Amino acid sequence: MIRKFNVGIMGTGNIAGVMANTINKMKNVKLYAVASREKVKADVFAGKYGCKKAYGSYEELAMDKKVDLIYIASPHSEHFSNAKLCMEHGKPALCEKAFTANAAQAEGLLRMSEEKGVFLGEAIWTRYMPMLSTIREVVESKVIGEPRTLTANLGYVIDSVPRLQDPALAGGALLDVGVYPLNFALMIFGRDIEKISSDCTYTKSGVDEQNSITLQYKDGRVAHLNSSMVSLSDRKGIIYGTRGFMVIENINNYESLAVYDASRKKVASYKAPKQISGYEYEIEACMQAIREGRIECEQMPHSEILYVMQLMDGLRREWNIKFPFEEESQE
Repeated sequence: MIRKFNVGIMGTGNIAGVMANTINKMKNVKLYAVASREKVKADVFAGKYGCKKAYGSYEELAMDKKVDLIYIASPHSEHFSNAKLCMEHGKPALCEKAFTANAAQAEGLLRMSEEKGVFLGEAIWTRYMPMLSTIREVVESKVIGEPRTLTANLGYVIDSVPRLQDPALAGGALLDVGVYPLNFALMIFGRDIEKISSDCTYTKSGVDEQNSITLQYKDGRVAHLNSSMVSLSDRKGIIYGTRGFMVIENINNYESLAVYDASRKKVASYKAPKQISGYEYEIEACMQAIREGRIECEQMPHSEILYVMQLMDGLRREWNIKFPFEEESQE
């Protein structure tokens, strides 16, 4: 019998709570520990979700030999230091998206993972969901002909969330929301991009509040991507082909897929399988990778993590958005 996999959570915010609830409903996994920089927050979280251990520092969690995997649920600006701490203590980690604030940080962490042989993954949950395989299979079946154009929209009215307005916390729509349309395009159309054009609008604090990105591929395919933290979108992903098109409901947590023919008549539909929250798939993938001695998940390998961060760095350069700590690191 395989013993239960002990997971520790770094951070006590909303997303940490969703993960805790998810783990508590999974088999062969145990919510073992939680850590916060404020012990009382860890204690309250542990009491609410049934953690055995509650730590008042992240280092204590990283040093706990009984923890098999640490889920990092802190703000983007903290991901680098938190994941670095895990790597230094040889502790496997799953870091919430966006993986880091920039590509230089990501490259440093991935190098540490490889040098130390310690697992490190990114919790971009849509990469791990079984519905992604269904979407890819339908595309590859050529039922819509040759896919030539893709659109992906994701927007929420979340500009009142303080961290999203704060440049010091790597705020803005791109790293929090725009990362999903970008990943959607890469998962379906790949990385053979020839040209990227984009634009954004800004908050008073100087981060992007909504953006529009166009990826032009070397073979002529085009992906149009939109994200926002000030407007509500339909969350649809649409793939247009030479003989039809397909509509994916909710690119942030796949709900369904509908296929339409050349007459715009629906000819097939698929529903996503029942799930706990959707977070269970990334935990299962991490468990499998760690048990097999791998340092990355095949669903989101290190090379892809770095590529996405490099894309977002390029977009922020185009928009002239630099976080304060990036300025400091160059002095």
